[in-house]
Amino acid sequence: MWLGGIRFPDVDGLAGHSDGDAVCHALADALLGAAALGDVGAHFPDTDPAIAGIGGVELLRQTMELVRRAGHDLMSCDVTVICEHPAVAPRRDEIRAVLADALGLGQACVSVKATRPEGLGLVGDGAGCLALAVLA
Repeated sequence: MWLGGIRFPDVDGLAGHSDGDAVCHALADALLGAAALGDVGAHFPDTDPAIAGIGGVELLRQTMELVRRAGHDLMSCDVTVICEHPAVAPRRDEIRAVLADALGLGQACVSVKATRPEGLGLVGDGAGCLALAVLA
C-alpha cells in the first residue's frame, strides 16, 4: 500500500489505475477543486494507458503545477487518513516530508493525521482507505 508517497509493504494496496495512493489523490482533488480545475479523473483519466501505474506523488506534483499555472498558490495543507491498517502515526514525518517536497512547501506547512474507524463500515472492515484534505 502507498500512502502519502510512502510504501507500507505489509499491507495490501488499493486497487486503481495508479498506485492507489489515497492521500496523494485526496490532496490532488482538493487542489483541483479549490482552483476550479475539475478533478483528478478529468486530468488523469483511467482510460489513458500512458499514466497506468502513475505514482501518487507524481500525480500530485503534476497537479500542483497545473494549479500554479492557473495562478493559484498553496500555503498549507492538512490530510486526515481514515483506515484500520496501516498505522500511519509511526511514519507521519516521512509522509509529511514527501508531500512537502511534491507540493513545494516547507514540512512545517504540511499536517498529516490518522484515525481508525474501529471496525465500522467499508473502511473499518479493512477493505478500503479514506483520506480527506483541507487546503489554505
